[in-house]
Amino acid sequence: MKLKELNSLLQTVRTFNDPKIELEQYSTSPHLASQLLFMADVSFDDICGKTVIDLGCGTGMLSIGAGILGSSHVIGLDMDADALQTACDNVMEFDDLSIDFVQMRMQDVGHLSSRLQADTLVLNPPFGTRKKGADIEFLQTAIQMAQGAVYSLHKTTTRAHVQKVAQREPRVASAEVLAEMRFDLPATYAFHKQRCADIAVDLWRIAMR
Repeated sequence: MKLKELNSLLQTVRTFNDPKIELEQYSTSPHLASQLLFMADVSFDDICGKTVIDLGCGTGMLSIGAGILGSSHVIGLDMDADALQTACDNVMEFDDLSIDFVQMRMQDVGHLSSRLQADTLVLNPPFGTRKKGADIEFLQTAIQMAQGAVYSLHKTTTRAHVQKVAQREPRVASAEVLAEMRFDLPATYAFHKQRCADIAVDLWRIAMR
């Protein structure tokens, strides 16, 4: 499958009906999702035929993309029941995707690795603006759950910190920024004054030993 085709298919995935600011719910765009997944699949063979966990899956953009690219099984994890219902509805629009969505609790983040493992973890974690350190908590959990690699999006301004965190993890063999991308963030909440914000984000690949 070509990148353009994947991007086109993901355009049909519905986003949050009523995003919750306390969970920092911002939709992963089809463009960002297709770029992340296509690179993971074509450049590193980390999607097709692999088990994938989408940590903080929201309405299922990354989960569905991984399924389209031939993941053997995808598990999407999120705290929000409303988002998961939309994710389930989204999957119904596609044929033959092996995807399960599971609701987790806030206190489950950081304690999932003992129960769930997968070849590849994909995530667009909270940026940590509402709950400081939420981005790192998600990343560290993903590192413990991954058997092969983690693909995660983080603000470019946090690059040095993310690198230090990854280097301290004994399971990590390497951590590299594959691309600096643009997160086009539309006005989502009442306090947003601009119609759209353009945020620089890094696409990280963290490989396990």
